[in-house]
Amino acid sequence: MNYKEKYQQWLNFDEKTRHELLNIHDEKEIEDCFYKDLSFGTGGLRGVMGAGSNRMNQYTVQKATLGLAHYINSMHEKKKSIVIAYDTRNHSKEFAEAAASVLCAEGIKVYLFEDVMPTPVLSFAVRYFKASAGIVITASHNPKEYNGYKVYNQYGGQLVPSEADHVIRYIEKIQDFSSIPTADLAECESSDSLVWIGEKVLDCFIQEVAKQSIDQNHSKNLKVVYTPLHGTGNIPVRKALDNFSVSVVKEQELPDGDFSTVRSPNPEERDALNLAIQQAKKEKADIVIGTDPDCDRIGVAVRHEDQYILLTGNQIGALLVDFVLSSKEVNEKSTLIKTIVTNDLGAEVALDHGLHVLNTLTGFKYIGEKMTEFNHNQTQEFVMGYEESYGYLVGTHARDKDAVVAARVICEMASVYKANKETLIDRIEKLYSKYGFYLDALDSFVLKGKDGAEKIQMLMAQLREQQNSFIPSTKAVLDYSSGIDSLPKENVLKFILLDDSWVAVRPSGTEPKIKVYYSIKEKDKVKAQHKLDQIREKFESLIVGVKETISV
Repeated sequence: MNYKEKYQQWLNFDEKTRHELLNIHDEKEIEDCFYKDLSFGTGGLRGVMGAGSNRMNQYTVQKATLGLAHYINSMHEKKKSIVIAYDTRNHSKEFAEAAASVLCAEGIKVYLFEDVMPTPVLSFAVRYFKASAGIVITASHNPKEYNGYKVYNQYGGQLVPSEADHVIRYIEKIQDFSSIPTADLAECESSDSLVWIGEKVLDCFIQEVAKQSIDQNHSKNLKVVYTPLHGTGNIPVRKALDNFSVSVVKEQELPDGDFSTVRSPNPEERDALNLAIQQAKKEKADIVIGTDPDCDRIGVAVRHEDQYILLTGNQIGALLVDFVLSSKEVNEKSTLIKTIVTNDLGAEVALDHGLHVLNTLTGFKYIGEKMTEFNHNQTQEFVMGYEESYGYLVGTHARDKDAVVAARVICEMASVYKANKETLIDRIEKLYSKYGFYLDALDSFVLKGKDGAEKIQMLMAQLREQQNSFIPSTKAVLDYSSGIDSLPKENVLKFILLDDSWVAVRPSGTEPKIKVYYSIKEKDKVKAQHKLDQIREKFESLIVGVKETISV
């Protein structure tokens, strides 16, 4: 069925969908709404909200849920249940209830959070209830137009490809979006096939977070400004920081699916923390922390010499490794897990402390998978995991990145160093003095729609053809699409340079982007910046060149 036939079919679904579609007058936009079905991958669904098979809406959520239900039912479990959580985005609760109605209709018990809840709490709740799976409705830190649907396995980890492939096969068998069975939620509640959950689960989660405490002795000396960026972190993070002096940014405290005070609710970006930094300046706070809408990522700004300096994801990770290991007993099983696009500073610190260091593909799902393996085979012991994109996990209470526990440990770390008349900036400089200076950068090139997807494929093909000749100082090119170090195959290229700096290139799994990661290791910042500028220019010219070639 071509996109025009799909369009005509969807006009008959319901009046709201019909009205929305008839108000789209751009043929290219109509094509983008229907040229494919919104794909379900290891990250679940993620896309712009709106009508159409390639959009996030009630029907695409119900289709994915029915496929998941068929998969769960095929496992022949006696008791089947799924936990559902959702964030503060527009339509998140609606999508969560749409998923619940399908599951109940398929005979699967649902534990549904009665209010917005962070993703790591969902991960915790799956094991807490001994559920078959979990669903969270979120698009993480994406702009307001997006929403998403992530699926978790019985261990509380996001589905990895080997698991997602089974679910995808069931989803692909469903052709008719408009005839998916649903149940009335009020009837489900009265029959106990739907159970509303909330505060009790959160309190148990916070108790587990508290167990990861390193040092609370100096908490009162630290002034913290916190912003939940209109997301789910407001109550959980404040509970986790109950011993600290915390000032919340009022303008960003309450849920707002339009994220009206920021360009994008992404704590990786300085402008998302602007209001918090302004408040911190007035209050002379020591540290600023901000969490994204589903509270699995955290950004940090530190007051240093009367300026607020934003830490990178790699810097936060290395600091956490250094701090956690400074007071934690380790053994021959102790292991740090990081991703292949995370720099090596934290790994060097961990190795110094006698830990094993394990690299996984990009995405915390692979870290969660390794945690589950450790739990089963008992040959290694998880201490900490992190990725450069501001996701961290200390402890084993969740199987996904957790900005709640990260907020607590980061604030403890800052308070300990403040007692020693140091800031986190002072501490990272000490790490650089010992291990070498690391400069990291990330470029994301947005290439939307069908044409954009083709451009991204062309760029990756061109880089594979050029291999070692693209960057003259390259000593090796790692092509993860062929499978490396027993990792699953993935469309990633990593250029290893003679001085052990590296550049990695990968298409985003959840957004219409191609991402270029740079990790430059040098003696000092000036030399590192010069090298970064030179390499960056080559990639920018290549990507701009491909854009121009295709647009002609």
